[in-house]
Amino acid sequence: MLAPSWEEHATCLANAEEQDMQRVLIDISEKEAVNLQQDAFVVIGRDTRPSSEKLSQSVIDGVTVLGGQFHDYGLLTTPQLHYMVYCRNTGGRYGKATIEGYYQKLSKAFVELTKQASCSGDEYRSLKVDCANGIGALKLREMEHYFSQGLSVQLFNDGSKGKLNHLCGADFVKSHQKPPQGMEIKSNERCCSFDGDADRIVYYYHDADGHFHLIDGDKIATLISSFLKELLVEIGESLNIGVVQTAYANGSSTRYLEEVMKVPVYCTKTGVKHLHHKAQEFDIGVYFEANGHGTALFSTAVEMKIKQSAEQLEDKKRKAAKMLENIIDLFNQAAGDAISDMLVIEAILALKGLTVQQWDALYTDLPNRQLKVQVADRRVISTTDAERQAVTPPGLQEAINDLVKKYKLSRAFVRPSGTEDVVRVYAEADSQESADHLAHEVSLAVFQLAGGIGERPQPGF
Repeated sequence: MLAPSWEEHATCLANAEEQDMQRVLIDISEKEAVNLQQDAFVVIGRDTRPSSEKLSQSVIDGVTVLGGQFHDYGLLTTPQLHYMVYCRNTGGRYGKATIEGYYQKLSKAFVELTKQASCSGDEYRSLKVDCANGIGALKLREMEHYFSQGLSVQLFNDGSKGKLNHLCGADFVKSHQKPPQGMEIKSNERCCSFDGDADRIVYYYHDADGHFHLIDGDKIATLISSFLKELLVEIGESLNIGVVQTAYANGSSTRYLEEVMKVPVYCTKTGVKHLHHKAQEFDIGVYFEANGHGTALFSTAVEMKIKQSAEQLEDKKRKAAKMLENIIDLFNQAAGDAISDMLVIEAILALKGLTVQQWDALYTDLPNRQLKVQVADRRVISTTDAERQAVTPPGLQEAINDLVKKYKLSRAFVRPSGTEDVVRVYAEADSQESADHLAHEVSLAVFQLAGGIGERPQPGF
């Protein structure tokens, strides 16, 4: 989430020889006009991996030797660390900068929200959670009793045996399109997976025929933004709400949001920092990558306005404003928090009386396929229009356009990897067979026009 100019500084610092460390630090301070007389305060957290304690101690040593102050919170999820920083930076206005403060703030908002739900019975109240053998298990277990009257959670892959993210976790479930190991799923049971540091979440279930259904970040963003829009309409507030996606978002989700829900959708380059910065331009900005990393952001002016509405409006409108106020409190101001997102989703499903299948049925994803092509130098490909159009090499975009015309409801784009000499290919169409064919044909075009190496892309997956 660093600003690009600070990414450059971080690279310089990481590459500096030990004897040059002080000079590089002073250089950065001068370039950014940092006041070196000002006291520095660093907030530190770590996860459950054996290496974390030593790394954490190294950070403490570094801060101490430079004369800075620190607070070591010990074991925290990444979003909980963001919460602590935000509380401290807002002088406690956002919440108490303690782990109990985090648990109480989120749980209070969740319990108040679910009290409004008219559904009876347990079908909406039980959730299986795969914690990816990460820090999320420890923290969710600590938090469980704070919200247990609104939701019962069963934890799996809690770190007591398996390895972090091994055959489990949000990335595994998303990329393999199957449940994690170590979790038995009955038909139509609601399940979700966190990633290792608990800043991503995906949902899934098995239908009555035993087929696996993934509910990814696109469907999460759709559920949340639709509900927020409904509440705004009920209150009569014409606030500026926008959903931010990347080129990887399924075309069906974009169409549903724009055409059915009448919510404007914007596209940015891949990467949470791009989504986050765009989302900050709206009164209410919702963004989720397909991998389940995302949140909703509310401007300070909106928070004030909603709080006033909750006090001044007549009954029905006041109830909607109060719900919105609780939802604002539920969203951690981090760039994504699996625990916070889970509670928001569970509250909305309960309030709307939706089963996991009904949520999944809001729209049907277009079949899609992602491939990668090895190239000698990924820099030969440059893109524009939020990575949806290839500018170089010459002729590649024209070739993609011609291939896309052959299939119904289709689109395809290519983008260079940020870390290795491969080009990522994405294609979608009205059938899986068409999406597979299109992806393969686009891969061949990349191989031919962008300096492919190794074996030519082969059909079949």
